[in-house]
Amino acid sequence: MQLEHPFDPIFNEKSSILILGTFPSVKSREYGFYYGHPRNRFWKIIASITNTSIIPETIANKKRMLLKNGIALSDVLQSCDIEGSSDVSIKNAVPMNLSKILDNSNVKRIYANGEKAHQIFIKHLYKSTGREIIKLPSTSPANAKYNIEKLLSEWKKIIT
Repeated sequence: MQLEHPFDPIFNEKSSILILGTFPSVKSREYGFYYGHPRNRFWKIIASITNTSIIPETIANKKRMLLKNGIALSDVLQSCDIEGSSDVSIKNAVPMNLSKILDNSNVKRIYANGEKAHQIFIKHLYKSTGREIIKLPSTSPANAKYNIEKLLSEWKKIIT
Protein backbone atom coordinates (compact mmCIF):
# COMPACT_ATOMS: atom_id res chain seq x y z
CA MET A 1 0.00 0.00 0.00
CA GLN A 2 1.39 3.39 -1.03
CA LEU A 3 1.77 5.71 1.98
CA GLU A 4 2.01 9.49 1.61
CA HIS A 5 4.39 11.51 3.75
CA PRO A 6 2.23 12.96 6.53
CA PHE A 7 4.27 16.00 7.69
CA ASP A 8 5.34 19.31 6.26
CA PRO A 9 9.06 20.03 6.12
CA ILE A 10 10.45 22.24 8.89
CA PHE A 11 12.48 25.23 7.67
CA ASN A 12 12.60 28.98 7.38
CA GLU A 13 14.62 31.50 5.37
CA LYS A 14 17.48 31.30 7.92
CA SER A 15 17.87 27.52 7.72
CA SER A 16 21.41 26.73 6.56
CA ILE A 17 21.51 22.98 7.29
CA LEU A 18 19.06 20.40 5.92
CA ILE A 19 18.75 16.99 7.56
CA LEU A 20 16.97 14.33 5.53
CA GLY A 21 15.57 11.08 6.85
CA THR A 22 13.97 8.38 4.73
CA PHE A 23 10.27 8.13 5.61
CA PRO A 24 8.48 8.42 8.98
CA SER A 25 8.32 5.26 11.07
CA VAL A 26 5.03 3.81 12.29
CA LYS A 27 5.63 5.45 15.70
CA SER A 28 6.41 8.81 14.08
CA ARG A 29 3.24 8.63 12.01
CA GLU A 30 1.25 7.83 15.17
CA TYR A 31 2.98 10.66 17.09
CA GLY A 32 2.41 13.10 14.23
CA PHE A 33 5.98 14.34 13.80
CA TYR A 34 9.49 13.41 12.77
CA TYR A 35 11.47 10.95 14.90
CA GLY A 36 8.56 10.12 17.19
CA HIS A 37 9.82 6.73 18.33
CA PRO A 38 10.75 7.15 22.01
CA ARG A 39 14.03 5.25 21.52
CA ASN A 40 15.13 7.19 18.44
CA ARG A 41 18.13 9.27 19.47
CA PHE A 42 17.58 12.13 16.99
CA TRP A 43 16.23 14.74 19.43
CA LYS A 44 18.85 13.89 22.05
CA ILE A 45 21.61 14.28 19.45
CA ILE A 46 20.28 17.59 18.07
CA ALA A 47 19.81 19.00 21.59
CA SER A 48 23.37 18.02 22.47
CA ILE A 49 25.09 19.42 19.37
CA THR A 50 23.11 22.69 19.61
CA ASN A 51 23.85 23.04 23.34
CA THR A 52 20.15 22.93 24.16
CA SER A 53 19.97 22.14 27.86
CA ILE A 54 16.62 20.32 27.80
CA ILE A 55 15.68 17.74 25.19
CA PRO A 56 12.43 19.08 23.72
CA GLU A 57 9.36 16.91 24.16
CA THR A 58 6.61 18.83 22.40
CA ILE A 59 6.37 19.25 18.66
CA ALA A 60 6.37 23.05 19.08
CA ASN A 61 9.59 22.95 21.13
CA LYS A 62 11.25 20.58 18.66
CA LYS A 63 10.42 22.93 15.77
CA ARG A 64 11.66 25.91 17.79
CA MET A 65 15.00 24.20 18.56
CA LEU A 66 15.55 23.33 14.89
CA LEU A 67 14.72 26.77 13.55
CA LYS A 68 16.66 28.61 16.27
CA ASN A 69 19.73 26.67 15.19
CA GLY A 70 19.28 27.06 11.43
CA ILE A 71 18.30 23.43 10.88
CA ALA A 72 15.72 22.36 8.31
CA LEU A 73 14.19 18.89 8.49
CA SER A 74 12.47 16.70 5.90
CA ASP A 75 12.66 13.27 4.32
CA VAL A 76 13.80 12.02 0.93
CA LEU A 77 10.52 10.25 0.13
CA GLN A 78 7.12 11.79 -0.55
CA SER A 79 5.51 8.36 -0.74
CA CYS A 80 6.40 4.69 -0.86
CA ASP A 81 5.29 1.17 -0.09
CA ILE A 82 6.81 0.21 3.25
CA GLU A 83 6.34 -2.68 5.67
CA GLY A 84 6.08 -1.26 9.16
CA SER A 85 9.11 0.98 9.66
CA SER A 86 11.62 -1.07 7.69
CA ASP A 87 13.68 1.03 5.27
CA VAL A 88 14.84 -2.23 3.69
CA SER A 89 11.25 -2.97 2.61
CA ILE A 90 10.74 0.32 0.72
CA LYS A 91 9.36 -0.12 -2.80
CA ASN A 92 7.77 2.20 -5.36
CA ALA A 93 9.65 5.18 -3.94
CA VAL A 94 8.50 8.63 -4.98
CA PRO A 95 11.11 11.27 -4.07
CA MET A 96 10.29 14.39 -2.11
CA ASN A 97 10.32 17.66 -4.03
CA LEU A 98 12.93 19.63 -2.07
CA SER A 99 12.66 22.81 -4.15
CA LYS A 100 10.29 24.45 -1.63
CA ILE A 101 12.98 24.17 1.03
CA LEU A 102 16.02 24.87 -1.15
CA ASP A 103 14.43 27.87 -2.92
CA ASN A 104 13.17 29.49 0.29
CA SER A 105 16.02 28.99 2.72
CA ASN A 106 19.75 29.51 3.01
CA VAL A 107 20.63 25.77 3.00
CA LYS A 108 24.33 25.31 2.32
CA ARG A 109 24.80 21.72 3.53
CA ILE A 110 22.60 18.64 3.36
CA TYR A 111 22.97 15.63 5.66
CA ALA A 112 21.41 12.18 5.42
CA ASN A 113 20.26 10.50 8.61
CA GLY A 114 21.42 7.03 7.66
CA GLU A 115 22.50 4.95 4.69
CA LYS A 116 19.08 4.49 3.07
CA ALA A 117 18.31 8.25 3.06
CA HIS A 118 21.73 8.81 1.49
CA GLN A 119 21.17 6.14 -1.20
CA ILE A 120 17.73 7.48 -2.13
CA PHE A 121 19.01 11.05 -2.31
CA ILE A 122 21.85 10.03 -4.63
CA LYS A 123 19.54 7.94 -6.82
CA HIS A 124 16.52 10.27 -7.02
CA LEU A 125 17.44 13.78 -5.86
CA TYR A 126 21.09 14.50 -6.56
CA LYS A 127 20.55 15.35 -10.21
CA SER A 128 17.47 17.54 -9.66
CA THR A 129 19.00 19.47 -6.74
CA GLY A 130 22.59 19.63 -7.94
CA ARG A 131 23.59 19.37 -4.28
CA GLU A 132 25.96 17.09 -2.43
CA ILE A 133 24.83 15.16 0.63
CA ILE A 134 26.87 14.02 3.62
CA LYS A 135 25.95 10.67 5.13
CA LEU A 136 25.66 10.41 8.91
CA PRO A 137 24.91 7.26 10.91
CA SER A 138 21.24 6.67 11.56
CA THR A 139 19.82 7.77 14.92
CA SER A 140 17.31 4.90 14.73
CA PRO A 141 17.25 2.45 17.63
CA ALA A 142 17.79 -0.26 14.97
CA ASN A 143 21.32 1.10 14.46
CA ALA A 144 22.72 -0.77 17.45
CA LYS A 145 26.37 -0.55 16.37
CA TYR A 146 26.36 3.17 17.22
CA ASN A 147 25.97 4.07 20.88
CA ILE A 148 25.06 7.66 21.81
CA GLU A 149 28.69 8.74 22.24
CA LYS A 150 29.69 7.41 18.83
CA LEU A 151 26.63 9.06 17.23
CA LEU A 152 27.45 12.38 18.88
CA SER A 153 31.00 12.19 17.62
CA GLU A 154 29.77 11.85 14.03
CA TRP A 155 26.80 14.24 14.24
CA LYS A 156 28.91 17.09 15.68
CA LYS A 157 30.13 17.65 12.10
CA ILE A 158 26.85 19.43 11.41
CA ILE A 159 27.57 22.35 13.70
CA THR A 160 31.29 22.78 13.09
